[in-house]
Amino acid sequence: MAKKEAQRKEMDLSDAEIEDASVELDYGSEEVRVSNAGEEYSYAMKIPKDRVAVLIGVKGKEKKELEEYSHAKIAVDSKEGDVTITGKDALKLYELREVIRAISRGFSPDHARLLMKPDYMMELINLKEFGADNKNKLLRIRARIIGTGGKARTTIETLTECNISVYGKTIGILGECDRVANAKRAIEMLITGSMHATVYKWLEGQRRKERMERARHY
Repeated sequence: MAKKEAQRKEMDLSDAEIEDASVELDYGSEEVRVSNAGEEYSYAMKIPKDRVAVLIGVKGKEKKELEEYSHAKIAVDSKEGDVTITGKDALKLYELREVIRAISRGFSPDHARLLMKPDYMMELINLKEFGADNKNKLLRIRARIIGTGGKARTTIETLTECNISVYGKTIGILGECDRVANAKRAIEMLITGSMHATVYKWLEGQRRKERMERARHY
């Protein structure tokens, strides 16, 4: 017991973060089907049950605001985590689907709504593709990305201006399209064993290059 507690402190994971590591819904399983019946479009999705309340919001506030923006209907089965969205505006319905996917992967509704902007995107990294085939490996990888006191995640977010969600078996990256690639590369470097200092230095170099490119254009 003492050894287990020591390992947990070393990885700097909270009880909640350890608990959600067991989430069974894997990357890629949110969207089940899409249909087009006449002039109406619909997506059927499945999200983790612990994210249903976040999607709905206090007294249904989040769900209502998303419906008003997209002119769509959101039907939620709270017990099963099944979500169906239906509407006539195909583009707004697609944006709504992306917002719900982001919420299902651990992002707050405020961050997820950034996906309603045309220059924002979300990238998901499936940790099982990097050998996280058991809970111990999964926790070790998550611990490297989060860092002591959340420092690693915060530093990458600052240097890339992206939002990062460590949830279950996935790492979500949400930000402007031209910045997400650098955040993804940085996280993959950490997953494959690069030192944190090396990753930060690389990101700082990429940032300098971006500034130089902008200066040339002006």
